[in-house]
Parts: sequence; structure tokens; C-alpha cells
Amino acid sequence: MKNIIFVLSLTLIALCIVSISIGKYYIEPFTLVKILASKMVNIERDWADQMETVIWNIRLPRIIGAVAVGAGLSMSAAILQSIFQNPLVSPFILGISSGAGFGACVAILLGTNRFILQILVFTGGIIAVTLSCLLGKNCDKNSKLTMVLSGVIVGGFFTSLISALKYMADPYAKLPEIVFWMMGSLAYISTENILWILPVMIISMGILYFYGWKFNILSLGDYEAKSLGEDIGRLKAVGIIFTTLLVSAAVSISGVIGWVGLVVANIARIITGPDLMKLIPVSALMGAIYLLFIDDLARNLTNVEIPLGILTSLVGAPVFIYILKKND
Repeated sequence: MKNIIFVLSLTLIALCIVSISIGKYYIEPFTLVKILASKMVNIERDWADQMETVIWNIRLPRIIGAVAVGAGLSMSAAILQSIFQNPLVSPFILGISSGAGFGACVAILLGTNRFILQILVFTGGIIAVTLSCLLGKNCDKNSKLTMVLSGVIVGGFFTSLISALKYMADPYAKLPEIVFWMMGSLAYISTENILWILPVMIISMGILYFYGWKFNILSLGDYEAKSLGEDIGRLKAVGIIFTTLLVSAAVSISGVIGWVGLVVANIARIITGPDLMKLIPVSALMGAIYLLFIDDLARNLTNVEIPLGILTSLVGAPVFIYILKKND
């Protein structure tokens, strides 16, 4: 297990270095290392000032954002799958992303500041997952697809609301911003965004990892969890609230990026097994690597940046079909 985490960590570090180097303005890795080291030791400057601007103000915040969003979405999916005992569950499938996206669209239309946007995003995500849970609770509990279908219904409902907001939005100002937001992108991440959102994500991840061994109990089933003296209602509430907060924080800086959690969490589960104390860190590292790699493709494949949601959907849809057939 330690070897897996070590290899994934090295892979992530190497990919971060490559990601900072590549782009429309290429920076040689050796020069990059010198620029980064110059913040800690005295090194003779033999590089252009614009290189530092590109690294510190553009690429580094974007890379940190990609790592945080990928890790957060994948960790959330792994935990939700254990809570609901369903490998098909993810923030996107449960409708959390759509609900959070609706909150973001409302904030964009109102022209609110970053704090209000985060509140509306979180509120939309909480409402969406609550509706999904209520629908699933009142349906056939023996069906693994119940929660998935409930999430699809709720996600479709919020998608319709988002379409209504698009119809009402100013076609020259607000509508393009909403459309681009809903396709997912890390293009507008700044140092200010990272400083505002990163603490929320780190705290949420820490709490979820701390409760990981208790979430393992939920994967045994409600009856077994009760027999061990656990308050399953409170435990599920903790998991749902903090995964929703984590996903909402991710949506507030990246827009709606689907399929990341579903793809990565299931691959990580194959590697580690169902134990969340192993699955959570592996999912987080794999999610960070995956989304950072996808973002590198998005900004380098063509002259125009490709929205992340397009690329993640192209990969995620076939994986979802495979998992659906496997669990039929």
C-alpha cells in the first residue's frame, strides 16, 4: 500500500513539473527548477521576467486547482459509494454537481461576489443530494440502481432549471459565462481563488479521512452498523454534508466537471479494495493525476482550449457503461 502511494505521489510531482513547463509559452524544466528554487536560495537570474509571471500567476494556481478539484471529486465519489453501497454513485450521478451548478448560475446572473457564490453553490448541492436521498429512500431499497435513478431525476430537474436561467440570461454578457461554466474549465483560476477555496477543501478532506474507518462500517449495511452501536443517520449526514461541501468548493472554481469521481474511484477500488482508509488517499492521488493530465490535454491539444467536461465525458461514459453491465 505504501509503495502504491509513493509511486502515485512521485507521478503527481513529475506531472506537475511537466504541466508547468508545457503550454503556448514553453519553459525548459531546468529553467523551471531554477525559478522555483530562487524563492528559497540565492540564484543568479538568467531568465526573462515573464517566465516568473507565467509560472506564479497563471500555471501554478491552475495546477493547484486541478490537483485539488481532481482529488476532491474522486475522494467524494469513493466515500459516497461506500455510504450508499453502490459503485455507480458519484457527485455527478447523485445530482450534486447539477445542483451546485444551478447555484453558481444564480450567482452569475445576480453578479454576486465569491463568498455569496460559494454559499449558493453549496446550498444547491445540499438541496440536490437531499432530494436524491429522499427519492431513493421511498423506492425499492434492494435495487442498486435506485439511488442512481434518483440522482438522474434530480440532476435532470436542476439541468432544466439551468436551461431556464440560460433562457433568461443576457445573451451577450451572462449567457456565455454560464455556458462556459457548465462545460467546466480551470482557465480562470487565480491565486485569490485558490487562497479562498483551498482551506475549505483541505478541511473537508481531513474530516472525511478522519471518519473513513466509520464509513467502512456503513458499507457493511445499516443493520450491521446499528449492531455495532453506530448512529448511522448522523454518520451518513456527516459524509453527505462534507462531500457536498467538497464538491461545491470544487464546482465554485472549476465549473461542472462530470465523470471524474465515477471513473477514478472505481479504478482505485480495484487496486486497493473497499477499505476507505486505503481507498481515500489512493483515490485522491489518482484523481489529482487524472484531472491534471486531462487539463494538460485541454490546453495543449488545439489552439483553442477544450472545456474539461467534454474530455472527461468522452472517457467517463464508456467506463460507466462497463460498470453498469458489471453490476447488472
